Amino acid sequence: MDTSRRRVLQLLGLSAAALSAPPVFNALAKEAHEPAAAPQIGPSKEALTAKQWAMVIDTPKFKSEKDVEPLVEACHKIHNVPHWDEKRWEIKWLWATHYEHAFTGTVSRRFVAEEVQHRPFLVLCNHCENPPCVRACPTKATFKRPEDGIVMMDFHRCIGCRFCMAACPFGARSFNYRDPRPALKYTNKQFPTRMKGVVEKCSFCVERLAEGKMPACVEASEGKLTFGDLFDEKSKVRELIKTHYTIRRKVNLGTEPAVYYIV
Repeated sequence: MDTSRRRVLQLLGLSAAALSAPPVFNALAKEAHEPAAAPQIGPSKEALTAKQWAMVIDTPKFKSEKDVEPLVEACHKIHNVPHWDEKRWEIKWLWATHYEHAFTGTVSRRFVAEEVQHRPFLVLCNHCENPPCVRACPTKATFKRPEDGIVMMDFHRCIGCRFCMAACPFGARSFNYRDPRPALKYTNKQFPTRMKGVVEKCSFCVERLAEGKMPACVEASEGKLTFGDLFDEKSKVRELIKTHYTIRRKVNLGTEPAVYYIV
């Protein structure tokens, strides 16, 4: 028998031995030669969760726009929202407007109390249960998180087509016509900056919820804003909706906004 033939038979014998080895041996061999499996990463124990996050805004507590400014500042600072002096470049995640602008085409504006007409109404993305912006986005840069109902923006997927802006009935989205980074007085390294040609909006502070914290505007509101699970009957937002007269923006469109206003 020549050397090459003997070598082939030896290899066949070793293969047969490996195949007939007990399962424990095979398992140990597998452990020895394969890298360890990656750890399973899930939400932290501190993370706040909900089936549908919602916000209740107690509008009588806002006497003037000075009451709104700390909330806007808290939101825009941590999310690297640029400030432009020119109105046409303006980027807004959170801002104040008047009653007739916030609720156009939603409820009757006849004979409304003068105090209500001049009261500042805080407006933002409504994180609708049925968001038209999600359907309009061709790249899925705008999407709704199934676990908690937050309407998200993936800045890297956004191609700047602005279909989502056209679809949003609340004007809650802003487009970066210019590079926003030079307009930042302060940069939060914990949150991504954007680039020219990208749409952005309120995210209900998902990065803070993941750490067990309330949205920045809620923390800064001193009780003017309440945040919680709309589908939890025992939540604070549900309690406020049950015990106060609340309205929402443009409910006739069927988007089911998750922001409620006590008037």
